Amino acid sequence: MPLGPDDVRLTDRIALVTGAAAGIGAAIALGYARFGADLALCDRNAEALAETAERVRASGRRVRTSVLDVRDGEAALRFAAELGDAWGRVDVLVNNAGGGFAAPFLDVSARGQEALIHENFTSVTHFVRAVVPWLPEGSGAIINLTSIEAHRAGPGYAIYSAMKAAVENLTKSLALELGGRGIRVNCIAPDVIPTPGTGSFEVRTPLARAGHVDDVAGAAIFLASDLSRFVTGTTLHVDGGNAAAGGWRRRADGSFEA
Repeated sequence: MPLGPDDVRLTDRIALVTGAAAGIGAAIALGYARFGADLALCDRNAEALAETAERVRASGRRVRTSVLDVRDGEAALRFAAELGDAWGRVDVLVNNAGGGFAAPFLDVSARGQEALIHENFTSVTHFVRAVVPWLPEGSGAIINLTSIEAHRAGPGYAIYSAMKAAVENLTKSLALELGGRGIRVNCIAPDVIPTPGTGSFEVRTPLARAGHVDDVAGAAIFLASDLSRFVTGTTLHVDGGNAAAGGWRRRADGSFEA
């Protein structure tokens, strides 16, 4: 069937976005709203989450929110059930929440490792289990945010990098397991996207500029829309060409740079 302008729109679809208070998550939520979707948003930051929700409402779309920790599987189940009871379904799940901290692997405690695993991997499994029962067969979409670090070494971020790679691999497996139900599962792997949590950094991309959170939102809109109706089990890199460039380089002081 030929594609048309309406196929990029998300009119009246319901999207759940985790980590939606700021940065990439907020940009995806607002982008979805501009393209016609209603939003379910969650985050630990109640104040910033409320601000994102108000901006969604200002665009004329419905929004529901929950202040929760994505590492809490019971909280994920409750939020999904609340949405199911209120709206009857969820069309798109965006697993955006995650984070890390810089430290050599040997300096990361068992407790720190556990926190990184739960925030970046277990949270994804929690929300997939919670939301899949509410995804419509034949049109549901799951989008997992990973990182360029899922595709290269991560010195100083070894556990974070490993968990992002785990999410990328999980995405492939879920694409196969859920494909028979017509549910598509894909990843977005950003890099060089300034957000409140990244701080300042030197821009080194083949495009010679940094990206923007709206660049990631554009990829998320594509993967949620009918433009990507035959795309599943893949990763869309939003990194200015850094995955193509590849490679870490050792500095004179022994640390690493990309």
